[in-house]
Amino acid sequence: MDLLEDEPGPGSNAHEFTVSELSGAVKRSIEDQFGRVRVRAEVGRVSRPSSGHLYFDLKDDRAVLAAVTWKGQAARLVQRPEEGMEVIATGRLTTFPGQSKYQMIVDQIEPAGAGALMAMLERRRKALAAEGLFDEARKRPLPFLPRVIAVVTSPSGAVIRDILHRLRDRFPSHVLIWPVAVQGEGCAQQVAAAIRGLNALAPRGIIPRPDLIIVARGGGSLEDLWGFNEEIVVRAAAESTIPLISAVGHETDTTLIDFASDRRAPTPTAAAEMAVPVRADLAARLAETGARMLRANAQAIQRPRQRLRDLARAMGRPAALIEGPRQRLDLQGARLEPALRLWLQSRRNRLALRPMPAATLRQFMQARRHGLDRIAVRLDQARLRRLERPQDRLNQLQERLDASLRRVTASTHRAIAQDKMRLGDLVQRLDAALMRAQRQRRDVLTRLDRIRQTLGYKETLRRGFAVIHGPEGLITSAAAAARAPQFQIEFADARIEARPAAGKSRRPAPPSGQKTLL
Repeated sequence: MDLLEDEPGPGSNAHEFTVSELSGAVKRSIEDQFGRVRVRAEVGRVSRPSSGHLYFDLKDDRAVLAAVTWKGQAARLVQRPEEGMEVIATGRLTTFPGQSKYQMIVDQIEPAGAGALMAMLERRRKALAAEGLFDEARKRPLPFLPRVIAVVTSPSGAVIRDILHRLRDRFPSHVLIWPVAVQGEGCAQQVAAAIRGLNALAPRGIIPRPDLIIVARGGGSLEDLWGFNEEIVVRAAAESTIPLISAVGHETDTTLIDFASDRRAPTPTAAAEMAVPVRADLAARLAETGARMLRANAQAIQRPRQRLRDLARAMGRPAALIEGPRQRLDLQGARLEPALRLWLQSRRNRLALRPMPAATLRQFMQARRHGLDRIAVRLDQARLRRLERPQDRLNQLQERLDASLRRVTASTHRAIAQDKMRLGDLVQRLDAALMRAQRQRRDVLTRLDRIRQTLGYKETLRRGFAVIHGPEGLITSAAAAARAPQFQIEFADARIEARPAAGKSRRPAPPSGQKTLL
């Protein structure tokens, strides 16, 4: 039956074929013409479904031939087909009526070479490696926690959804998506332009500059991934100043951008896991670190505080330092008033029995004044020594405390400063207590000096009395004054010369209100 005869005209009685009949005729014709053939070609895309059959492409630079190896034959193959291999396949041609295509049933495969694409890829890889584009020294570390992540991929594929889902689960971040074609014509130019465009963004521009770039694509054949083997893409990845993760294909797929990138991820999902840490883990580590810091700060405060308490116990309480002197002062104060009264009474009795010459009284007062001056000097020296010893001790404590404070962190300085303020308050209180004790003793000395001045005859002269000095000493009676040729009358401010009146043996009584000390 000739299937190539001229098209029948209107009213022709030519046989009308069904689709199945025509497909069967084509199938028989091809199988009869090409009963068994050997084909030298490069293996393209390979598929291994769960049925166990092998589906792959045999290709050259101008055509592609679909090939299939059934499950039983695939188990007996010496060499399994791998993408990029150049093989010699033996089998028969047939058709697949379900899709109106012809295919080759392969039952034997022999390796014939590495394949044209693989050889070209290997030559390109060696040339770029010789330029240093794949050196480990130029690769940059990935940022620990990038603020902005840019993803260069197809916006409609499952890859971008997987990356966004993984980022949202681990650590939600700001994501920029640069849509590109991930296979076919124009793929390499778009990917290279996306990498260079992201690097050209200003750090503080309207569109934030990313801290990390992810170039991602799902799995595919060598032809599908060929755009990521282009030199323009490799050079753009090597020139990127932003760290770049390559996540092209599956774990077994390797492209040249993987060598030029800073990090290669086996899958796009793994790239998202490399990009950001797990937020829950960071929160747990932060909580643990915070707890350790609090414990360390508490210990850093507690040790100097305990040391300060120990030193304070060794120094003694300020109240305890002045309790003994205060008690002795109270005892001496209680004894002072009766003693002064007895002393005054004895001095009055002695004066009544035997008047004291003025020269003797002056010597006595001068001796007492010198004694009081010596006591005042000794009291000042004792006060200074009493102040210097606690001050020296406090200075030593201050130096040791400062040395301890320099070893703690800035956060603990405030607490220690409060303790230092309290210590300063104690020092001020101690100084104030010592000053009060000094003032009390000075007041006692002042009162003694007032008593001394009160007992002296100078104060008596200021009250209106006078002392009469004769040639032989004090004149204490009118008869003695009458016998004296002349005498001196001493007042509070000066002495004057005087003579008794002639012809009179006694002087008239002084006017009312005038007193004379005899």
